[in-house]
Amino acid sequence: MRVLILGGTWFLGRRIAERLAERGDQVLIAHRGSARSDPGVPGVHLRTDRHDLARHAGQIKDFAPQAVVDTFALTGADVDAVLPVLPQVPSVVLSSQDVYEAYTGLQTGQCLSPVPITEESPLRRERYPYRGKGYPGVPDDYEKLDVEARWLDRGAVVLRLPFVYGPHDYQRREEPILRRVRAGRDRVPVGAANLLWTRGHVDDMATGVLAALDIRSADGLAVNLGESTTVPIGVWFEQILRAAGSRTRLERVPDDRLPPDLALAGAPAQHLLVSSARAERLLGWAPGDPETRVAESVRWHLAHPPEGGWTDADAAVDDAALAGP
Repeated sequence: MRVLILGGTWFLGRRIAERLAERGDQVLIAHRGSARSDPGVPGVHLRTDRHDLARHAGQIKDFAPQAVVDTFALTGADVDAVLPVLPQVPSVVLSSQDVYEAYTGLQTGQCLSPVPITEESPLRRERYPYRGKGYPGVPDDYEKLDVEARWLDRGAVVLRLPFVYGPHDYQRREEPILRRVRAGRDRVPVGAANLLWTRGHVDDMATGVLAALDIRSADGLAVNLGESTTVPIGVWFEQILRAAGSRTRLERVPDDRLPPDLALAGAPAQHLLVSSARAERLLGWAPGDPETRVAESVRWHLAHPPEGGWTDADAAVDDAALAGP
């Protein structure tokens, strides 16, 4: 199959391109060539901003894609810029489970939605959740609901992704624990740490994308992906520590003393526990064992530490949390 990937050189996009190439598909990757892009990702690289894709319409026509994967549409305008250039072929677009009203509840400390969340659960009523918040790389008009609406009208499969982790994760999801392990800390301050937030390993997410490309039963639908079982975030922390071979232990402190990078280890009003039953039923998709996947991810991140390390200021924040009355 000839597959055009929009994005495709970071994290999950990278893994999708690798998996397609491994099974013998031809891949054309349209990307900006940013600092995070890996030029070694297999496929033909077309370096362009997606908003300039029309300038390369001839190359895309010559490639004659039989499928499209959009890995990095953040706004409605991102989709509007590419749809006129793309052929009407089976398409998969990556979205986020931040489209659900439960995400608003998690962010605002309110219980707004029952769990488990399915594709029929209430969607966010308020649009543009990051507007004015200054998150790096996130535009003010970020809105996956706008992205979804445009692609669903096109008959695409919209994959709503969970908290994704694994090799090459630029967000370094395990780092709040691993940075303390590297620093030799013997205790980690946590609160109730009972948040249930569905996670997903990058390899399992890539498998879900390939299934959505190959099987037409989910065309025009939104589909959740996520691990088969979800443990509270405190148990996930313990899995990370075991995988790292660490004797560091978690120590309970009041939520109002938690260090900023451990804020999720408090007692949430809203959980983001998501069902992937539709993906299992329509796509025949099943993720790997969660604890095994955590161990695979931890091994990679220990072997590839980020720049910058633990500081005296970090130690002071943890010590203050642990030494409270």
